Amino acid sequence: MYNKKQLLFYALKYKGNYNLVCQAMLKNEHWLECDMKNISYFTILDSCYPQEFFKLKSPPYVLFYRGDISLLKERKCSIVGSRIPCEYATRFTEFAARELAQFYAIVSGMAKGIDGIAHHTAMKKGKTIAILGSGIQRCYPKENQHLYNEIVKSHLLLSEYPFDEEPRKEHFPFRNRLIAALGEFLVVSQAQKRSGTMITVNEALELGKDVYTIPYEIYDRNGEGCNILIEQGAELILSHEDFIGKFIDKHKKIIQYKE
Repeated sequence: MYNKKQLLFYALKYKGNYNLVCQAMLKNEHWLECDMKNISYFTILDSCYPQEFFKLKSPPYVLFYRGDISLLKERKCSIVGSRIPCEYATRFTEFAARELAQFYAIVSGMAKGIDGIAHHTAMKKGKTIAILGSGIQRCYPKENQHLYNEIVKSHLLLSEYPFDEEPRKEHFPFRNRLIAALGEFLVVSQAQKRSGTMITVNEALELGKDVYTIPYEIYDRNGEGCNILIEQGAELILSHEDFIGKFIDKHKKIIQYKE
């Protein structure tokens, strides 16, 4: 039987590499107690561990965090999209995050583009959770340093990677499974046919999550992935009124029913 300190040792030794941590656990490698000062973390053995992650094929064993860990108990939804957003996607993301943040903590990946827009907008109305593809103490990309600092103050940062571990190419698609899992549903603002956004979508679909997106003109490659999702059965958002009806009015009716 593993314990928290053992899992932490493996996570630190292997810099959050999931496969190497798994191998260490299977071999029951020798481990040592770590100096846990200034390390904020929780493990798969803790009561605060998000139940949503248990549904993953590869649930993280250790997660490092900065900020308000109580946000994991709130209702959450995920918003994702391109790192180079078009104006159409930007306006929709600002609208969606503003409306949804009244009822949900907004989950995204703190990348430039749609992720950053979703986080910034959510903080004006509610709470947000950023899941990093770098070490918990490293802001990536650097242009989001102000956003990183604001999230640490009263929102939540999560990462499988400790300290200032460098962002690696393979971290981000693997990180996306956590974004997909943590939200009750996924909103896609912009996606090309082959992109990290579509990886997140596929993870969400495997988990049985509802996926919502907006239509693009047939010649607009920026939204080619969104149109494919619609063809495959994603929930279509046609207007602001349609969005309000699908999410906000429905949410209010649920609250009234519970009362």
